Amino acid sequence: MATFKPETIDVVAALTVRDGRLLIAQRPPGKHLGGLWEFPGGKIEPGESPEQALIRELLEELDFTFEPSRLVHTVTHDYPDRSIRLRFFSGTVVAGEPRAMEQNNVAWVMPRGLHQYQFPPADAQLIDWLSGMEDFDELIRQDRD
Repeated sequence: MATFKPETIDVVAALTVRDGRLLIAQRPPGKHLGGLWEFPGGKIEPGESPEQALIRELLEELDFTFEPSRLVHTVTHDYPDRSIRLRFFSGTVVAGEPRAMEQNNVAWVMPRGLHQYQFPPADAQLIDWLSGMEDFDELIRQDRD
C-alpha cells in the first residue's frame, strides 16, 4: 500500500525587527493552525520570488511595507495533511505600522519572551535559536556585515 505524500507548499515568513524586538502575529481561528503564533508571511504564488511574496503578504495581512534583507533559515516540515517548505527572511518595516487585519493579534517580543507564545511545530528549531540572542537587533547587524 502506497503512503500519501502531500505536495510541498512553499511559504515565506518575516523576521521583522524593531528596537531589539521581533514581530509575531496570531493565526485566526478556523485556519490551519488557528490560534497559534507565527512569524507573519504566507504562500508564494506562481511567478513570485520569495521576497515578492513576503512583501505582498505583509501588506495584505498586516498593512505595512517590509524590506527583506536576507534569508536566515529554511525548514521543511510535514504535517499530517500537508508539507511546507518555510523560508524565513530578516528585514525591517519601511512604511506603515503593523496592525492586525487577518490575524487575531500582533506583538513585538524580546528573545526571552518567545517561549511564552505557542508556535507551530515547524518553527521550533528557529525559536530555540532566536531565544538565545541578546536582542533581535543582532539579525539586522548580521544583515549589514
